[in-house]
Amino acid sequence: MLFTNLFTGLGMNHSLAWFISQALSILIFDVVLLVMIAYLLLADRKIWAAVQMRRGPNVVGPFGLLQTFADLTKFLLKEVIIPAGSNKVIFMIAPLVTVILAFAGWAVVPLNKGWVISDINVGILYLFAMSSLGVYGIIMAGWASNSKYPFLSALRAAAQMVSYEVSIGFVIITVLLFAGSLNLSRIVEAQAGSLGMLNWNVFSILFPMLPIFFVSALAETNRPPFDLVEAESELVAGFFVEYSSTPFLLFFLGEYLSIVLMCAMCSILFLGGWLSPVNIWPLNIPELGIFWFLAKICFFFFMFAMVKAMVPRYRYDQLMRLGWKVFLPTSLLWVVLTAGWVLFVRPHL
Repeated sequence: MLFTNLFTGLGMNHSLAWFISQALSILIFDVVLLVMIAYLLLADRKIWAAVQMRRGPNVVGPFGLLQTFADLTKFLLKEVIIPAGSNKVIFMIAPLVTVILAFAGWAVVPLNKGWVISDINVGILYLFAMSSLGVYGIIMAGWASNSKYPFLSALRAAAQMVSYEVSIGFVIITVLLFAGSLNLSRIVEAQAGSLGMLNWNVFSILFPMLPIFFVSALAETNRPPFDLVEAESELVAGFFVEYSSTPFLLFFLGEYLSIVLMCAMCSILFLGGWLSPVNIWPLNIPELGIFWFLAKICFFFFMFAMVKAMVPRYRYDQLMRLGWKVFLPTSLLWVVLTAGWVLFVRPHL
């Protein structure tokens, strides 16, 4: 809206001004997001190193702060190698599909009150669709590589991601029943109140849904201890074993975009998004909303990194058992309990 008013004030047609302002907003948002991803990746490596009592990246730049940018330069300058027996078109499209879908999911994420690229009424449904479509990039890469290891990894990915999307879907339904809206901004505003953090969903009957959503997010993004899609012991490096240079970088970027997106979803659905934990001035002023939201994202990313560093990898049968025999029945039961709570108990509180 700010850029639209600016361009309209310069005498530009309103439709053209709106289009240019949207494009400029998306560009600025994506650049900031990429820089944040670069430093979260460095933080991931530093946390992992600290748990293992070693230094981690500390050479390139002060305290290793430029290590990720050095890695980016290396990936961009290396040669792109395409296997002779692969389906070259699909082989090159697969990483683009992965990273585009990962970026597209961020279009409906509200960073603060009114700070969202597209504030649509079915935002959470759109986000769930983008997350679900992410498996296609992995399947395309596994099939097009014309190698048994990527193909087996793609089959694992399809089974794993579909299995845990079911649990994520039921968890989202419980939150929707509480908020009464599919709009992510409305879901955050439904957690506002004079009690501060005590109004957040995590301190309600929805508390068990947060660990289920968090663990399902680990499986959905192929993070340890559910990184069986990339299990180096039996699949060399998983579905991207034939990829190098920039295409590999796109897969890597898409994975971390999805991880941070899941951290943002945990914050929005259960920890009040941009809302302050205490409803007192000046901590609850609107301008600090983006700070609280980023702090919550960093907290969940730290939890992702600690799980990666501390929890051993699951076997595949354990992975499937957890999703279908534990998370699915529990989340389905909680949908019924939440519906009953909203219908019979909540109106009388």
